[in-house]
Amino acid sequence: MNSWPILSLVTFLPLVGVVFILFIRGEPDVVARNARYVALWTSLITFVVSLSLWIGFERGTADFQFVEKAEWIPGLDISYHMGVDGISVLFVLLSTLLTPLCVIASWDAIKTRVKEYMIAFLVLETLMVGMFCALDFVLFYVFFEGVLIPMFLIIGVWGGERRVYAAFKFFLYTLAGSVLLLLALLAMYYESGTTDIPTLLAYDFPQAMQPWLWLAFFASFAVKVPMWPVHTWLPDAHVEAPTAGSVILAGVLLKMGGYGFLRFSLPMLPDASAFFTPFVFALSIIAIIYTSLVALAQEDMKKLIAYSSVAHMGFVTLGTFAATQQGIEGALFQMLSHGVVSAALFLIVGVVYDRLHTRLIERYGGLVERMPAYALTFMIFMLASVGLPGTSGFVGEFLVLVGVFQVSTWAALLAASGMVLGAAYMLYLYRRVIFGTLVKADLKAILDVNRREVLVFAPLLALVFWMGIYPVSFLEVFSASVTNLVADHERSLAATGGGSLAALWPAR
Repeated sequence: MNSWPILSLVTFLPLVGVVFILFIRGEPDVVARNARYVALWTSLITFVVSLSLWIGFERGTADFQFVEKAEWIPGLDISYHMGVDGISVLFVLLSTLLTPLCVIASWDAIKTRVKEYMIAFLVLETLMVGMFCALDFVLFYVFFEGVLIPMFLIIGVWGGERRVYAAFKFFLYTLAGSVLLLLALLAMYYESGTTDIPTLLAYDFPQAMQPWLWLAFFASFAVKVPMWPVHTWLPDAHVEAPTAGSVILAGVLLKMGGYGFLRFSLPMLPDASAFFTPFVFALSIIAIIYTSLVALAQEDMKKLIAYSSVAHMGFVTLGTFAATQQGIEGALFQMLSHGVVSAALFLIVGVVYDRLHTRLIERYGGLVERMPAYALTFMIFMLASVGLPGTSGFVGEFLVLVGVFQVSTWAALLAASGMVLGAAYMLYLYRRVIFGTLVKADLKAILDVNRREVLVFAPLLALVFWMGIYPVSFLEVFSASVTNLVADHERSLAATGGGSLAALWPAR
């Protein structure tokens, strides 16, 4: 399978659907219907093709696989270089899975500019997949920044009443950090003479240079995660975005920051990463506890889930910079689990919003009487978000806490308190929406989930239990890459006199 360009096919196949949609003509209703079907079939075919990555991926090796390389800008030694390893391959599959689910979820919800909406989602899929496959820093940067454009349009054109404000806030926050990422890219190029990511991973950057490069990376990736205190764009973006926009934003785009830390900051700048670990731990713990408390005070369902995303991603940054085998494996697993569970929770909100056009928690209550299937589905995803054993949410958080405990007992203890708060705000949400007495007149006529919604939730439910009951099938994909990353990190610290990461912390 390494002999044919599978990554290019998966990356650019959605653009074939874009071309077909551009040429659709006819009455508005016909154009909208055909655009939906083209987007659906294109994204489904892309997902099926991407499954060959799961089937053909060789476990037990940290090498990049399905590698493609061609000259792009030969005068500057910049190439079109694609490849995936255990750290990136599952994010490609997550992107290709969520896109068709978003198309189905938007089937009836989006009624205006349907053609342009479907084009935006297919372009967004190409950019997301390309970012996780890129093995040249310039190519990565093009995809990384390109994602902003279709998401900006999805929020700004098809969002809620304050959509323009939310779209510009999202764009400006993420763009500001990315300018520093570009400067870091240029500095690394002039230092090493290349933008090839595998070459940069093996390059020893001067210790005096590393803190500045690390801070530039942090400015970009921390906003994408998002970490406290640069998280304030996220609740506005989620609240104003259409349901499918929130799904992609939480399911994939937030993972770009965590992926950036794992692909660039930790392996390329080991000394700076070790030096700034206490700083990252402090911000992560504040994010876990503070945003959980803020989530408890929310009256808007989407805003509550948005703040919960910041808290859950705090576990990701905590596990990443613990730089232990379990910590990084937990961070990766947590990102995958959060991509599934948070996407499902935003879809859960979308189900009732499509019926009543409100997200206020106080407008609901007693839905179990009219929507028992919806109540059961909501309960499963709510418990997965809390981290119930047997669901995907438990594995990632448990591994992160085990990995962090090896570095700092206090950090693990404070992070664990966030799990208690997480249970508090999710149970609070579930009780007020699902239980109680059905007294509101407009709720008495509400209908349970339909066939289209069942098609959306079924694969996500299957993944929640698959990842929770048989996590080794996912852990074995990235275990070798994580082992290699941790070994290289420790080796670099030892060579420069930095010692192990645990030595930077006070005695436990």
